[in-house]
Amino acid sequence: MHILIVEDEPEMLTMLCGGLEEQGHTVTPACDGNTGLSLATSRSFDVIVLDVLLPGCNGFEVARTLRASKDAESCHTPILMLTACDAEDQVIEGLDLGADYYMTKPFSFRELLARLMSLQRQSVMARSCLRVDDLVFDPEKQSVKRAGTSIDLTRTERTLLACLLRSVGTTVSRQSLMSQVWGEGSRVGNSTLDAFMNLLRSKVDAPYKRKLIQTTRGVGYRIRPVAASEGWPLRR
Repeated sequence: MHILIVEDEPEMLTMLCGGLEEQGHTVTPACDGNTGLSLATSRSFDVIVLDVLLPGCNGFEVARTLRASKDAESCHTPILMLTACDAEDQVIEGLDLGADYYMTKPFSFRELLARLMSLQRQSVMARSCLRVDDLVFDPEKQSVKRAGTSIDLTRTERTLLACLLRSVGTTVSRQSLMSQVWGEGSRVGNSTLDAFMNLLRSKVDAPYKRKLIQTTRGVGYRIRPVAASEGWPLRR
């Protein structure tokens, strides 16, 4: 992979660059937010490793700007936030603004490497549209439509929807959803997941007679096709 690392601590930056290069990856370093943003919008990267507390514009601002960019390449480049900012509100903000994964320091280098590889694979898979019934999610354009009508979702809501759509008909556990959306070991709890799921349902299901998102009590959530003749989700 070609990886952009935006990190202002010299020792950490050196360690990350050296470790990733030893694994055969090409690394481009940046020690402040403005430089990182300039590189991310002028070159092509497979993944961006982004700190939050940076000189110039911080990591949140970098992520926000990249996701709002009209450049298709930089707009959709996977972002892994690697930071000491571990408060729940900070994790949620980072993911809402555009991070694909949020990892806190101190960290395991082996896990970081695995997460980066996973993000690259997900990025390739995410290029194709996800759909069930009359609901269509285009990851490339980050657009969601139901019955041809556009639905405005936040990034967190889109990530939740994508998790469900990639496992159509199968219950996705609460723990799996929280790990995929907010990161392994995050402090986000069941109440936060339920709140976001209710918001997602209010936009994707509530305006329509046929409901797609189901709760599997005590386990998690799933999204299923609808029996058009009956108007409610198919049952086993």
